[in-house]
Amino acid sequence: MPKVSEEYYEKKRREIIDAAYRVCARKPITSIDMKDIIAETGFSHGVIYRYYKDLDEVFKDLVITINSENKIDERLGEILANADIKNWEQTVYDICQMLADYMREVGTDMLKVSIYGDMLAMSDPERAMNIAKRLGKDEQSPLLYATEAMTEFQNKVVKENGLEPTTQVDQIIQFFIVNYHGIQSGYVLTECFKAEHIEGKYKIDDMYRNLATSVVLMMGGKAKK
Repeated sequence: MPKVSEEYYEKKRREIIDAAYRVCARKPITSIDMKDIIAETGFSHGVIYRYYKDLDEVFKDLVITINSENKIDERLGEILANADIKNWEQTVYDICQMLADYMREVGTDMLKVSIYGDMLAMSDPERAMNIAKRLGKDEQSPLLYATEAMTEFQNKVVKENGLEPTTQVDQIIQFFIVNYHGIQSGYVLTECFKAEHIEGKYKIDDMYRNLATSVVLMMGGKAKK
């Protein structure tokens, strides 16, 4: 392979990653192969394999790109840094409103890619784990960071306010994550496959407010009216 500049090298890799993103927004990751990426880029088979040795290496860089461009962890970190432990209920509502705003901002294509990634993790966990291992310790999932940060925050809230949650904090976090994915999936389905009986009725602000209320009550706090 002739020597190329670092700028040219990164430009080509970015073109391949952008193509992979477009393909992943149309098809479940589990049904994609390298031929789809090749067709989307318009590059030859040989060119693609100069930059990526296999499909999972492409997916690895795609995950890194998505994580770097959609810093949900930074938004959450800012909210938690300014949180008032005594007024913690408001912080829970603020987090949920941030997630609603974030979901609208990133759009359905990015959310679909995220959902398809979850499908891969469920249908082929060994492959998903191998992709995750390639990411390295500095490429932690923003959702994983969010889970850890919220767990730490809620444990602190319980301790300093003498609360008696209805269940353990880690169970409340699991409840939160399951509902987060449910709201995300419902939003994508509603926006991409509009149906008369649900069009205009799926309001993510209301969904997240209801989630916040549920979490606050499970924690032993007072819900906003």
